[in-house]
Amino acid sequence: QAQLVESGGALVQPGGSLKLSCVASGFLFHTYNIAWFRQAPDKEREGVSCISSGGGHTSHADSVKGRFTISRDNAKKTAYLHMNNLGPEDAAVYYCAARFFLGDCTIQLPYDVWGRGTQVTVSS
Repeated sequence: QAQLVESGGALVQPGGSLKLSCVASGFLFHTYNIAWFRQAPDKEREGVSCISSGGGHTSHADSVKGRFTISRDNAKKTAYLHMNNLGPEDAAVYYCAARFFLGDCTIQLPYDVWGRGTQVTVSS
């Protein structure tokens, strides 16, 4: 069945960087838009970044613009979230999600396939 597995979450100091990975299986990865969402304790899940199925379109939440980039390697069925200059406000569980669509991506719900998440902690 369709599956997404995230990795790369860790404890990082403020101002640090992390690279999250999302490996897909069980569906045609190259026909799906991919997004990263995050959820902090007692907060709603929010869209962070997305990338279209072919990689030609990306979108980011205002809170991460200029700090986060998203990329994908369709041959490896893997998407990445590169996070720089992390702050305490970025601490959350980060989820990878996939949506069958061949047009521009969106960081708004709904998405069809979800991973279980990876924890990012920002603390000195």
